[in-house]
Amino acid sequence: MVQLIVGSKGDGKTKHLLDRVNSQIKTASGNIVYLDKNTKHMHELDNKVRLINVADYPLKNCDEFIGFICGIISQDYDLEQMYLDSFLKIAHLEGEDLTDALTQLNAISEQFKIDFCLSISVEENQLPEFAKEQVLISC
Repeated sequence: MVQLIVGSKGDGKTKHLLDRVNSQIKTASGNIVYLDKNTKHMHELDNKVRLINVADYPLKNCDEFIGFICGIISQDYDLEQMYLDSFLKIAHLEGEDLTDALTQLNAISEQFKIDFCLSISVEENQLPEFAKEQVLISC
């Protein structure tokens, strides 16, 4: 399942994402990974959540980012949930169409039984039609 937290920049999407991941860790039976553009929120995450600073890796486009996601999944059979903060930035999709990336994440989620929760700096009405039903929170 892919869930989205959407809204304009500065609307509090990251806070919702952090609250969600920290509440999910209490009941998760597998591992949880949190991808971000920096380590600023490291101390706000439960220490059982693995934080990955995507900026540490030389990713140049969305295809490489999806490959990076698949690499994380391939090395952790106990991975249950992934949280992606600042999705447009870390996936190199700022100003780009989200359709292909969201379609690929939906397929990956279904194939590997991993739940994704993404914070995206767009208004709900700017999402592809299929993605509007995946909105968890609209700030």
